[in-house]
Amino acid sequence: MPLFLILLLQLGVFAQPKTYISPRALKPIHIDGKIDGQWREAHWTSNFVDIEGSAKPLPRFRTRAKMLWDKEYFYIAAELEEPHVWGTITKHDAVIFHDNDFELFVDPNSDSHEYFEFEMNVLNTGWDLFLPKPYKDGGSADNGWEIPGLKTAVRVNGTLNDPRNGDKGWTLEIAIPWKAFGEAARMPLPPVAGDVWRVNFSRVEWQHESKDGKYQRVPGTKEDNWVWSPQGKVNMHLPEHWGYVQFVEKTGGVFSGDPSWPVRMELQAYYQRQHDFRRANKRWATESELPLGTRIQLRQPADGMWRACTGGLCIRQDAKIEHD
Repeated sequence: MPLFLILLLQLGVFAQPKTYISPRALKPIHIDGKIDGQWREAHWTSNFVDIEGSAKPLPRFRTRAKMLWDKEYFYIAAELEEPHVWGTITKHDAVIFHDNDFELFVDPNSDSHEYFEFEMNVLNTGWDLFLPKPYKDGGSADNGWEIPGLKTAVRVNGTLNDPRNGDKGWTLEIAIPWKAFGEAARMPLPPVAGDVWRVNFSRVEWQHESKDGKYQRVPGTKEDNWVWSPQGKVNMHLPEHWGYVQFVEKTGGVFSGDPSWPVRMELQAYYQRQHDFRRANKRWATESELPLGTRIQLRQPADGMWRACTGGLCIRQDAKIEHD
């Protein structure tokens, strides 16, 4: 591993993503918001942390998730501790994170492009969208993407939208048909046992107050962002930092690993340096202008764009990862 990448790892700039082993469900999961039955065969993820990672305090309330799969669905369950359970948004495809919410992000083939997002609140209101590429690289959300056959449910451990007493939290279940991912998955659907997808979860939590017997966000305050696999900055749209989920037949086992991860981070570091250079100089750098002392080869076709390659992978100027 290059010395500069080792230093970045030690500084926490590129933290190793979280990993999870998702066993196959023996029969279809009944989606009712309860995390029982076959869910006992799946382990909890580690507790969510701040989106920026260890540089920030741990979240005030615990959040954790589980995953299962079968030939028809990708199943997700989550448990969110919450002393005051409230929600307001009831319109499908509204901006759900204006409420406290739970969010799912999926990049099936780990190329940092063509990924999927689903958000839901405690009222079981959903927002499904598709990103052809990250916002930072000129991508825009396709709100027209829908999930035919989606199943979701919520259970409240307490009382909903009632400030007069305290609550323990809420649980949720999601079942996404594999066919919803379509051709953009660039992976077998359903997965083959052993396949690895990139997945992350986020929880948005607002400070609240009670006014006239109703909950509302405290004006002028920012939301907290708590995630499974930290991003290093307040931006969920950095797929290179999402966790790894490996689909297996049975509970147990150890994640097989991603031997390409150091190469991916080396390419991401080069991508960042190129974009820093462009902001300062209004153009991309030549190979001699960004000497890194690494194995990276810079390829600049006639269209003025570039691809940087090493270790069998390449990164484009728009952050897409390709095989060399």
